[in-house]
Amino acid sequence: QVQLVESGGGVAQAGGSLRLSCAASGRTFSTSAMGWFRQVPGKESEFVASVNYNGANTYYADKVKGRFTISRDNARNTVALQMNSLKPEDTGVYHCTRRSSGLASTRAVDFDSWGQGTQVTVSS
Repeated sequence: QVQLVESGGGVAQAGGSLRLSCAASGRTFSTSAMGWFRQVPGKESEFVASVNYNGANTYYADKVKGRFTISRDNARNTVALQMNSLKPEDTGVYHCTRRSSGLASTRAVDFDSWGQGTQVTVSS
């Protein structure tokens, strides 16, 4: 029903930048909150950032606040995550997620659609 396709992952040096993009299918993008979560082996998914349906409200994990920026373009059905000042601890598989509600959330269980993910590796 809903497809989310991430792109932009890769390898960066500590202190560098990457920009992730998520292309969403479906007719309800403009009414849905969107989020980014990341996973590392042996750990639960970790909240990174989320944005409400119209981009007016955003949430960030403390670990990324001031370094990452989430944005959306409802005309193109896309969500982006600009990642600056990268740290090795940012390494992981980043998943684009969609919530049926328009309200932003920090909880993985609130998001009902997940993309396949894109690998981000930050070297020291």
